[in-house]
Amino acid sequence: MLRTIKATAMAALCCAVAGTGLVACEETPTVDGKAIEESVDAAVGDVLDDADAVIGATFTGTKKIKAGGRSVNLSCAGAPADGRPVIVLLAGAGDGLDKMADLRKTLGERDRVCSYDRLGEGASDQPAGTQRQADSGKVLTAVLNHVAGDGPVVLAGHSLGGLIAARYAPDHQDRVKGLVLMDATIPALAAGLAKAVPDAATGPAAELRDQTLAANQGQNPERLVMEDAKVRSAGDIPVAVIQHETQFAEVPEYGPALEKMWSAGQQQWLALSSRSKLTTAAGSGHYIYTDRPDLAVEAVRDVTAQAAADQR
Repeated sequence: MLRTIKATAMAALCCAVAGTGLVACEETPTVDGKAIEESVDAAVGDVLDDADAVIGATFTGTKKIKAGGRSVNLSCAGAPADGRPVIVLLAGAGDGLDKMADLRKTLGERDRVCSYDRLGEGASDQPAGTQRQADSGKVLTAVLNHVAGDGPVVLAGHSLGGLIAARYAPDHQDRVKGLVLMDATIPALAAGLAKAVPDAATGPAAELRDQTLAANQGQNPERLVMEDAKVRSAGDIPVAVIQHETQFAEVPEYGPALEKMWSAGQQQWLALSSRSKLTTAAGSGHYIYTDRPDLAVEAVRDVTAQAAADQR
């Protein structure tokens, strides 16, 4: 029974360019005593970056890319379309990109869609040490640079992936043009959990609380510290917030308080944009995209269509 509680309730809470020839010179020409090779290097770097973006925008399947010297596992499906943002999926804690394979495949029928394993997850490298939001954001930026260049993107995240997407978007309004949060980890989970399950609690509820708080402090596969923070605006972009219908039935004594906490946290995510919308996935637990894939697909496609219309 306890194992089942941990598996379900815990999931909700924690969750080179080929063919290019370069001619070398024995002496480096100068202008006013300054070597111009810096300009050459910059130009070559621009070419390589542009070429890498083209490759990233067209490949399908799975491959490894580099982000801050670390190997990141990346998978893409679907063809790029003019004026359409690239969709990037972010899985929850403990989940690799394979968990969202079906969603990626379905969305790829109409749009360009990619997902990746964050450091410490799936087939990506382990992080060098403890991570914070900024570290996770740098990896996400590397992924976006590869798959979308400077083009628009829609981020669709589940659980911890939703939290990462929601905190990334306000600082990257130049490229994030839409968000879909599928039962995203709430903005102030530590404070909410401490209130919903008091210190006097014992048994499964207390163990659930303690394990989740420990995970928030970096005891998770990504070694990612998840601090409580206020919701910041990501601009006037379309945002779909989808919450589960029921999740904490395994903790009957504190289940109602936990549900209230979670629902209040989903409401807080609406502050991301004046165009935010909250819906409840009827019949779904925490894994909305597997329990109700129809709703997940509809939400992502709707936000992507709105984001595309905004770019015209």
